[in-house]
Amino acid sequence: MSGFGEVFSLVFQWNVLGTVLFAAMYGLFVGAIPGLTATMSVALLVPITFFLDPVPAVAAIATASATAIFAGDIPGALLRIPGTPASAAYVDEAYALTQKGEAERALATSLVTASLGGLIGVALLAVFAQQLAAVAVKFSSVEYFWLGCLGLTSAVAVSSASLPKGALALFIGLFISTIGIDIATGHPRFTFEQMDLLDGVSFIPAMIGMFALSQVLRTVTTDLDTIVPRVPIGSLAGEMVRVVRRYWVNIIRSATFGNVLGALPGAGADIAAWIAYSLSRRFSKTPEKFGKGHPEGLADAGSANNSAVAGAWTPALVFGIPGDTVTAIAIGVLMLKGITPSPRVFVTDGTLVYAIFVAFALANLLLLPLGMLAIRASRYALSIPKRVLMPIILVFCVIGAYAVDNTLFSVWVMLFLGLLAYVMEENGIPIAPAILGIVLGKVIEKNFLITMLKTQGDPIGFFDRPVAGVLGALTLALWAYLIASTVWRGLKRPAVE
Repeated sequence: MSGFGEVFSLVFQWNVLGTVLFAAMYGLFVGAIPGLTATMSVALLVPITFFLDPVPAVAAIATASATAIFAGDIPGALLRIPGTPASAAYVDEAYALTQKGEAERALATSLVTASLGGLIGVALLAVFAQQLAAVAVKFSSVEYFWLGCLGLTSAVAVSSASLPKGALALFIGLFISTIGIDIATGHPRFTFEQMDLLDGVSFIPAMIGMFALSQVLRTVTTDLDTIVPRVPIGSLAGEMVRVVRRYWVNIIRSATFGNVLGALPGAGADIAAWIAYSLSRRFSKTPEKFGKGHPEGLADAGSANNSAVAGAWTPALVFGIPGDTVTAIAIGVLMLKGITPSPRVFVTDGTLVYAIFVAFALANLLLLPLGMLAIRASRYALSIPKRVLMPIILVFCVIGAYAVDNTLFSVWVMLFLGLLAYVMEENGIPIAPAILGIVLGKVIEKNFLITMLKTQGDPIGFFDRPVAGVLGALTLALWAYLIASTVWRGLKRPAVE
């Protein structure tokens, strides 16, 4: 009992509570700006943590990352500009609700599932951190290869377009991911002697261009004078209660899944959101509603990505292995404050670690009132005439792309890929698989090459580990199902006609 009292006494101090409140508001602000990711928000906080004690320093990082992940849903729902990469998985679903005049419903669903997902993730982190980390550390290159393939397959499976068009979009994204230095030979690929392309195409300008700029082009060419209807749906609190009552099973299921996936180094909230959304559509009783503005997909993906944020701390604390880019920064701050991540961290610094967990939970609770204020403030974006709003969005696109590495080249990348995405959508080719292809392409290629070197080219090596065998069989079975169902529909269509 005294141990719990000591933990709470560390957290419920004015300096810690003030730091958590500031970090929560700061994370909401940064996450809502397209191009400024949760990782960037944490990186900008690091100099401030130098002057803080261990608990408020690490609490600030945990709080900013948790709130920034949700805040990325705000521009995604209102303007089809995902504020963070995790929001890209379900931005079309949220924006479709806005187009129907139900922006508050989309954002209320994202808010309550983000908060509950985060709380569930923290609870699982506190109870099963050591057990989850023991599983996560056993993952090798072959497991990550199949996990990446499963993520890509999920993107094609959930796309509203036909399988050939979804696959074409995926291959476009994979091609873009191959631009840069070949990781095996060291030779440049598809760089056209441009030095800026040697590091590949940066994901942030690609995401901004393919989602935001393409939407600007589509609006300007089709419905610049259309006014988006605003249908009142009652209070945000009432809507959140309805979401929890209706989708509580989805929230618990996806939060648990997201936490486990977040514990895998390198997986993180992005992949968790994509796969959770895919599973939501596959197991839904009304899959035909997906892509047209259905809260069920938002509930699953929103709870998964925020729970994954907590799960990423598992390998970081227990083994010093960052689960994502945020925890990579957090490890540095922990060591700076004299906390060495290791399997004995719960013995040597147990009070401090559990104090961080309590601060993490507090951040997810604060997310509800602060998120409601952010939603109320952001809804006025819908009342701005599109002739005024589209140039403003274009300015944000340029600023977001330029902020990545302070070069105009990133702006040109954003403009080119935005035009490409516009042409793709005009021809019924979805954007989401292409985005995920860009994200996971290098990860899959790297782990494929490592596995081929370890097994000396023996394909059996991709299945000889138990977890790898399960993931591989699941991925291949999903490929076979998608191909067979497409062929079957093609054979039935002439018969029906």
